Amino acid sequence: MSGPDLQAVVVGAGVAGLAAALELRSRGRETLLLDAGDRPGGVMRSDTADGFLFERGPNTIMVKGPVLGLLQRHGLEAALQPAKPAARDRYLFHDGRLTPVPMNPLAFATSPLLTGRGKLRLLGEPFVRRGDGAGESVAEFVGRRLGPEAVERLVGPFLIGIYAGDERRLGAETVFSSLVEMERESGSIVRGALARMLRQRGARGLRGSYSSPNGLGGLAVHMARELGETLQLRTRVASIRREEGSWIVGIESEGSEREIRTRALVLAADAASAAVLLRGIDAEAAAALEAIEYAPVVSVPLSMAPADSRHPIQGFGFLVPRAAELNLLGALFMSRMFPRRAPEGRELVTAMIGGVRWPEVVDATDDELLDRINRGLDRALGLRTAPKALAITRWPRAVPQPGPHHARLVRDLRARLTGQPGLALAGAYLEGVSVADTIASGVRAAAEITRL
Repeated sequence: MSGPDLQAVVVGAGVAGLAAALELRSRGRETLLLDAGDRPGGVMRSDTADGFLFERGPNTIMVKGPVLGLLQRHGLEAALQPAKPAARDRYLFHDGRLTPVPMNPLAFATSPLLTGRGKLRLLGEPFVRRGDGAGESVAEFVGRRLGPEAVERLVGPFLIGIYAGDERRLGAETVFSSLVEMERESGSIVRGALARMLRQRGARGLRGSYSSPNGLGGLAVHMARELGETLQLRTRVASIRREEGSWIVGIESEGSEREIRTRALVLAADAASAAVLLRGIDAEAAAALEAIEYAPVVSVPLSMAPADSRHPIQGFGFLVPRAAELNLLGALFMSRMFPRRAPEGRELVTAMIGGVRWPEVVDATDDELLDRINRGLDRALGLRTAPKALAITRWPRAVPQPGPHHARLVRDLRARLTGQPGLALAGAYLEGVSVADTIASGVRAAAEITRL
């Protein structure tokens, strides 16, 4: 092996790895994408049963600037499917019933989610003394800027749908990085947001929520098709090492083992898997990755009839605050968001359960899971008939939980890896867990190693 076999190898064909491989190819780099699984997309998995199209992992995507740019560069923008306008209506389980989330000033003024005092405290944000979100939890940062009611009744429930976590343990610098930056730049979230609007800084994305006609798993398939033979599934990366200015990647496929020499390497696996590969390269970096916590989640798509609940199934769905003392995190009304998700006369409702409020969720029996889901749905929707479960998907390590010092951990990790030329990381555990942020991490990793 006198010279590199390839210019770049990407490990992991989740959405971060797919994005990194597409971006590298668009930059003219000969790239190989490897994954031990049998299909691309990682947790983005869509399946069908009984005429339903449902997701086993994430259900929607926000098309931010980096995502839109990537899809446009590869002719994939047409694969996007916007949610129906009615999906803008969202609900919180509040005081024993589903309460609309206010989406305009009038709705905010009349909403029961905050008391009059809480609303005045939130509106007083521009007059709060400047601080710095470094090392603060989300609860500390939002409580300082917007007040305790906003934390408990708005922000905490909002984060349930993204992180399945606890706002008292999540870090503001990672979870609300743009808001922390606004405070640093302008002394206020409101003033910072206005300043950014005037400057129109950054690439613009698309408003609303999106999927694809075949689900998010279908979007992953579209991305994979663009890569062609660049993608090799059922191929496990067993080891990596640095040798004579190149990376040597040991792979196992179809019972055989071989090594590939590459100039650059992107590790787009989850934090624990990346840590295993990095142990022989940088033990401290590996230990930092292993320390990143994840929340478990179980996703259960359900078949319902409109008459099965007293509360109408409409809008985006609902989230359940921690104070409600339910294991149920929330439910999404998928057949109300996108067409062709359910047969005529049926509704597709996806329940999410577990998170940090019930970490043992993945060890529960199917009967226990369905019993708790039905009890939660009954309190929220008023069930007349128990829904039918179409599938049960357990994710023991579903969502990274970045703590108050996570942003510093990532900065230190990136700084350490500058000593490993041609190596970059990508994934949901770095700077945001949404599909959009994960795609952006893959684009960033490709740009980093291309620049090097």
